[in-house]
Amino acid sequence: MSAPTSSEFCIIAEGFYETVEEAKHALFDPFIEDFVEKTGKFKFHQADEIFVASGIALSDLSISKIEEEVFEISCRDSPQILTRRRAEQLIEKLERQAMFDDLRIEEIA
Repeated sequence: MSAPTSSEFCIIAEGFYETVEEAKHALFDPFIEDFVEKTGKFKFHQADEIFVASGIALSDLSISKIEEEVFEISCRDSPQILTRRRAEQLIEKLERQAMFDDLRIEEIA
């Protein structure tokens, strides 16, 4: 009998961003700013050191545009899995940053 696999989730984020790059900056910048305040500097390779949820580093996140002003935040390009609990932790942080208007969790089929 094999152990059940964890379901993978994503976050659907709505915001007034025209491009994926703008939405990516909205997602990444607050985390990077906090890191710079704590350490005094940031280099891109340090994105592996900025944890946004339990076991999920900033470098694990990817963002893609679903439709106008609607984006998917996931770990599709990473070996990490965005579980429901991790997605909830990330949403909690994103809501405090107020960079997106609406955030919700969806299971990846």
